[in-house]
Amino acid sequence: MAGSFADETPPDTGDRRSGPLILTEDAEVLDDLLRLCAAAGAVPEVRHGPPAERGDWERAAMVLVGDDAAPKCRAMSRRPGVMLVGRDQDNPDVWRRAVEIGAEYVLRLPDSESWLVDQIANAVEGTGRPALTVGVLGGRGGSGASTLACALAVTAARTGRRTLLIDGDPLGGGIDVLLGGEASEGLRWPDFARSKGRLGGGALEESLPALHGLRVLSWDREDEVVVPPQAMRSVLSAGRRLGGVVVVDLPRRVDEGVAEALAQLDVGLLVVPGELRAVAAAQRVASAAGMVLNDLRVVARGPYTAGLDEHWVAKALGLPLAGELPVETGLSSAQDNGVPPGGNPRGALARFCGAFWDLADPGLRDGVPVSSGGGGAS
Repeated sequence: MAGSFADETPPDTGDRRSGPLILTEDAEVLDDLLRLCAAAGAVPEVRHGPPAERGDWERAAMVLVGDDAAPKCRAMSRRPGVMLVGRDQDNPDVWRRAVEIGAEYVLRLPDSESWLVDQIANAVEGTGRPALTVGVLGGRGGSGASTLACALAVTAARTGRRTLLIDGDPLGGGIDVLLGGEASEGLRWPDFARSKGRLGGGALEESLPALHGLRVLSWDREDEVVVPPQAMRSVLSAGRRLGGVVVVDLPRRVDEGVAEALAQLDVGLLVVPGELRAVAAAQRVASAAGMVLNDLRVVARGPYTAGLDEHWVAKALGLPLAGELPVETGLSSAQDNGVPPGGNPRGALARFCGAFWDLADPGLRDGVPVSSGGGGAS
């Protein structure tokens, strides 16, 4: 299939902070700190004494001062995020040195390694609002949920939002196919299936295929891989910390991994064709998803059987109506020419998605959501 855009990269939002500043001449402590920075997806700056250039101390996301370098840092200005790091568990002078340099924490390695990795990742990725996270489910097979998920992500990315598209359906054939990127370089779900604990958001983003201005986590074409809830939690948490938008394409069957994804959504969109059998099937999906997700809304899709319309579908399901998915002809031929769903900015699908994002959270146009945690489209 034509249309791979693997060399495109998402726009730089300018919100990435510098890495940690490490000050030490102790080779053993330095090796440990470099290893922990790598685990957090951070690139540190190393000095053997106080920074020579004015402002380096203040600009760093955080400052890690080795025991040996503390005396040289007494004259530095006070700032948050300074940590005194060493390996000697019994040195009585460590607290005095920490006070002299204004350290917030005194860390002993290796005991504090796990905690420090989290702090490094937090500092580098910032503490902004999490991404507005939207899940898309099909009321029945072939409802067009994957097409909508893809279009939502493409539309968000086109307006400058930092966007991550996650394929949560192992039997869907890979959502990267809809983007024309099945052959693009980057990691897929099998590479993350054994993830536990924290993933660095920046490292996750940079490891994934870049297609049409967004990052995509999809499946490969090999054997089916089960994503345990721990891996789903790690990936989604990392993506949400980056801010902007996360779109998750979900299957109709709710297993433990899908339940974990549902728990992290701000809003879910259930795509339901306007047919009685589709509505009946969608009721079962809505019942299962609603056990985890508080904000689930209907996207109705025509054509409708006699007597049905989008309002009837939403009322039958007892869910609020997010909108009616428009019919856009020529999607398949457009994909063959490298245009994904939502790729035509003047198309009905892109207009629908643009209106959804504007209603869901107008502040996302600047890449930072105004609200999150259950805030969906009206």
